[in-house]
Amino acid sequence: MNRAPASLRLGGATRAGEDRLRLLEAIDRRGSITAAGEEIGLGYRAAWDAVQALNNLFPKPLVRARAGGRSGGAAELTAEGEATLRTLRHIQAEITLAIHRLEARLAEDPAATAFPNPWSLIMRTSARNALRGRVKSVTDGAVNAEVVVDVGQGLEMVAIITRHSVEDLGIAVGSDVIALVKSSFVILVAGDTPIRTSARNRLAGTVVAHDDGAVNSEIALELADGKTLVATITRGSAESLGLKVGDRATALVKASHVILAVE
Repeated sequence: MNRAPASLRLGGATRAGEDRLRLLEAIDRRGSITAAGEEIGLGYRAAWDAVQALNNLFPKPLVRARAGGRSGGAAELTAEGEATLRTLRHIQAEITLAIHRLEARLAEDPAATAFPNPWSLIMRTSARNALRGRVKSVTDGAVNAEVVVDVGQGLEMVAIITRHSVEDLGIAVGSDVIALVKSSFVILVAGDTPIRTSARNRLAGTVVAHDDGAVNSEIALELADGKTLVATITRGSAESLGLKVGDRATALVKASHVILAVE
């Protein structure tokens, strides 16, 4: 049976595969996200994206970094990062053993050939932003419900989903969920002065990355220690905003654009 290396799924949005475990180990050795990425064959952008995704999926950041552009910057594993890395290695070893036992059993079952690639069932999503959190409140409506999610570091995300989805996902106060937001749904405003808007989510932060493409620009905001949100806007809009690394900005996200996932 052909399959990818075993990996540990951390939520509906992303997985901590071998490359991310190796990245954490390399950061611990090299003290730089850029240098660690080069060591394991990840580009500058991919390495930073991986770190941001992992930090968003854990209550506390696994990596603390000071951005230094493509030339690098200081980075280190936090105490939580070191503990998580050890735990993931232990879990991965057990998963690998279980998979080997499963493959041996499937090989003995002729009917298994009718289902040759169970690994393809692992879900992946195109949503650029995935923040793990805990449901703080659920307000029922006639058709929809408002769900407030505490994503840590004093940050909250509000989602409007159908009552059917609330019931189907088993969402209740105290439930662990993952808030997914496509980067194209994030609207940016320069500065962090409160403005009047219908967008339910207003998240102020500091620009930590700004990459321009031919048509669009990708801008990452650090909302709090280890929590980031990425926006994809037109390059024209980015030029009008004039946002640079270190500038303050506010991300606006409609509650209806927040998708909730559970494990």
